[in-house]
Amino acid sequence: MTKPAHDDETGHQGTRREEARHEETWAAFREAVNMSPGDLEHWLGTEESRSVGWSDGARKEGAGGGESVGHHQGRRIVEIKHTKKADLTDDDYADMRKVVAYVKRHLTQGGPKEDVKTSRWRYSLMNWGHDPLKD
Repeated sequence: MTKPAHDDETGHQGTRREEARHEETWAAFREAVNMSPGDLEHWLGTEESRSVGWSDGARKEGAGGGESVGHHQGRRIVEIKHTKKADLTDDDYADMRKVVAYVKRHLTQGGPKEDVKTSRWRYSLMNWGHDPLKD
């Protein structure tokens, strides 16, 4: 586990630029992730959630091989949302930026014209904590 994001190697408060970047990331993450931790945990337990996404074939920490990247990231989102902001690490902020980029990219691509509710596009976004039907 990496150090808390607000400390540098000397234990001093990080630079204003780093703090501003973290604030920007925090705000973008809160906007991108529109599912509550409970809703996301429930979703991740469904067959629909496990049916979508790309698996890199690597064994994810704490999960069986073959878990999709998005499903794994969904579990990370739940962890992050249960973490106090002051306790977030550099790794947490890096994962938050991945989430924001993924959600933004997939929303820009757009989903299907019909059957959005049961589309793989929506299911994949939901694995990343964003339900496009809530927008």
